[in-house]
Amino acid sequence: MEPFVKTQIDNGIATIAFFHPQGNAMPGIQLARLAADITSAGADADVKVIILKSGGDRAFCAGASFDELLSIANEEDGKAFFLGFANVINAMRKVPKLIMARIQGKAVGGGVGLACAADYTLATTAAAIKLSELTIGIGPFVISPAVERKIGTSAFMHLTMNATEFYDAQWAKDKNLYADTFETVEALDDAVATLAQKLATYNPEAMKLLKQAAWAGTEHWDTLLTERAQMSGSLVLSDFTKNALHNFNPK
Repeated sequence: MEPFVKTQIDNGIATIAFFHPQGNAMPGIQLARLAADITSAGADADVKVIILKSGGDRAFCAGASFDELLSIANEEDGKAFFLGFANVINAMRKVPKLIMARIQGKAVGGGVGLACAADYTLATTAAAIKLSELTIGIGPFVISPAVERKIGTSAFMHLTMNATEFYDAQWAKDKNLYADTFETVEALDDAVATLAQKLATYNPEAMKLLKQAAWAGTEHWDTLLTERAQMSGSLVLSDFTKNALHNFNPK
């Protein structure tokens, strides 16, 4: 399958789906399209609720494109690379529509950020999570505000410091990242569809105000996540990270 980002609107529900054959690891061009589609759906008067999902039956999202990470040659390119997920997270928090995330498989790095930036997240029991950034000499700085906001600083530090370990879906549910988990993708899809259909019948103004109330105090994130992208963009040029990337991908 070819990479894609696409939106389908049906009965007040906008389903935004993304896919990349490399474990749904997202290159910058797709992240830009994803942020644009989220913003567009949020501005569409016919849309009452948004579902965010990925294609394939394994990984939900393996983070940003490793190929692009390897190509970073200067701080400007580094900042642009890390702004990819920053822009998606900011789009998710700013749209006046509630966003549900459907997590069918493992989420790593930026994928965890997307799951945490959604207003309501449902997953399968196969949807383990990992923050592996420390292993290559950087940190999950761009996504950390969204992750900490969802699961708390202590749980965020557990994930970050145990950078080689996956934490299972039950752990994520216990930490309030997942509202519920399901044994099969079919059961997950039924639950997502059922709640989305209910939300599509509710008062849009009430849901808009609920979203604003829930995200109060994050108005500075445009600046904050840009600063975090700059921080990561500098670290990725360090000798430590260059050596780690070389060892991880010798070619």
